[in-house]
Amino acid sequence: MDKYVLRTDGGARGNPGPAALGAVLEEEGGKVIAAFGEYIGETTNNEAEYRAVIEGLKKLKSRIGKAKTKASDVQVLSDSELVVKQMTGKYKVENPKIQQFFLQLWNLTLDFKKVSFTAVPREKNKAADRLVNEALDAQGAKRKLL
Repeated sequence: MDKYVLRTDGGARGNPGPAALGAVLEEEGGKVIAAFGEYIGETTNNEAEYRAVIEGLKKLKSRIGKAKTKASDVQVLSDSELVVKQMTGKYKVENPKIQQFFLQLWNLTLDFKKVSFTAVPREKNKAADRLVNEALDAQGAKRKLL
């Protein structure tokens, strides 16, 4: 059985506003196997947080393949209390748009042997947060050039 850690962050400058996601994939032991940030357009912070986890799990699945995915444990570390508490059943999912992201993420977790969600303080999620800010800064620079 393989174990992975997925560190995610999503953010919007304004709520809603220009938004991005960031994710860092690690093998057990901390070796980084992938890291990415992506500008996702105008959306809310909560939507960006969900999309970060979704994209991170999709990238991991495509990287390791279907057979290995079924045998893998993934620990998702996120500074989004909302995502973690909704995915662990502690908060209800009442917002219709967030319900769509919740269902998409829930269904994606079924592809893995186990996916656990842990809330971490922002200062323990610096790599993913940096990727979000780099994506937002790059997009801002593009707008200034136009």
